[in-house]
Amino acid sequence: MLKLYSSVLFLSVALLAGATNAAQLLAGPMVGSVSMRSAIIWVQSNEATQAWIKYRTPDGKWHHTDKTPLAAVHHYTGHLPVTALEPGQHYEYQVMFDSRPAGSKLSFTTQPLWQWRGEPPPFTALTGSCLYINETKYDRPGKPYGGQYEILKSMAAVKPDLTIWLGDNLYFREVDYGSPLDMPLRYQRDRALPELQALLQTGQHYAIWDDHDYGTDDSDKSFIFKRESLDLFKDYWANPSYGTPETPGVFTKVSYNDVDFFLLDDRYYRDNQKMPDSAQKVMFGKAQLDWLKNALLGSTASFKIIAAGGQMLNDENKYEGWQSYSEERQSFLVWLAQARINGVLFLSGDRHQTELLRLPRAGAYPLYELTCSPITSSSHSIISAAKNPVLVEGTLVGERNYCTMSFTGSLKERVMDVKSFNVKGKPLWEKRIGLKELTLPR
Repeated sequence: MLKLYSSVLFLSVALLAGATNAAQLLAGPMVGSVSMRSAIIWVQSNEATQAWIKYRTPDGKWHHTDKTPLAAVHHYTGHLPVTALEPGQHYEYQVMFDSRPAGSKLSFTTQPLWQWRGEPPPFTALTGSCLYINETKYDRPGKPYGGQYEILKSMAAVKPDLTIWLGDNLYFREVDYGSPLDMPLRYQRDRALPELQALLQTGQHYAIWDDHDYGTDDSDKSFIFKRESLDLFKDYWANPSYGTPETPGVFTKVSYNDVDFFLLDDRYYRDNQKMPDSAQKVMFGKAQLDWLKNALLGSTASFKIIAAGGQMLNDENKYEGWQSYSEERQSFLVWLAQARINGVLFLSGDRHQTELLRLPRAGAYPLYELTCSPITSSSHSIISAAKNPVLVEGTLVGERNYCTMSFTGSLKERVMDVKSFNVKGKPLWEKRIGLKELTLPR
């Protein structure tokens, strides 16, 4: 049934390209997970085809990958693997459909082998959340909720090494989430946005979701199409993994140089926000938090960044957040202090405002949380947020924006420079957080 529907879904697009009698590039390419010796490149066509990668090694020789079918059952998306590469090398590549080039020649760089050989290289991660693309006939009446798509050009101009998408990366509407047969259309339309393509083609991309790209507004584990939503997420993002074999979800770990990003799933196991608070009420669930604890204990990274779609440390948040699951949160924070893990920060989206919070802890280093939002969605009033006692002064933003995290310095003197930028790429604020500030005394 789904395969038949997908064929119908893309039929109109395919007919437009019928004069060429060949598949056309619909979105991407986008480089996803990259290790020292391999890369995954995501692409989407408008009809069935055989896709492969032609790439040039540093010695100037061209090679090609095996062919991957782009089929209706996966909405003509594909994850094209490039393997047997070398660390820290720059590779030019060209996506091919059958025997024809699809799009321009682009490039990616494998992660360097710096461990035991030198200092970690500097790099920049771009981040943000809440990407709303208007579609008037299905949007709520009144002023458009999305806008200023030119921000995506400003984001691409940063030339980040990687982008962390913090959820609400699209917005399902009432016409979308009533059936898993309808949900792919939102992904297909938004991913093909012309203004988005330059950013997708820059650096590497990793993602988690929040409510709007998972299901309904404020959706939780009761969403009846959550398995189909997860399958759709897997089709459109090229993360290194999705949950574990025993625990489905979008959570994963991304390691880049000396930084580990622990990307969490705040929807698949979430109890409803209105459920009375208790030890049984969870936002992440025991299995996922057990995974996170073990992963943190095993991490040798300098900075360990825990990311989720919604806020985690903000007690002044009147909306969705981990503060409404207080026993689950408190249990984790107590464990974090007892485990004496250095270098932990939190990263979130959702709030339609940007802010940096600094939560003091008795006998331990402070916990920072960077919330970055929105990209193209409308912003919310920041009047009440300005009174938050843990807000870092000067970091509250009530307009469309994006953030960067740049890591520099030697391993023992590593620092992270956090910046927020407006639609035109003008810096709004910046804050330096040194690893020493996030290190417990011996």
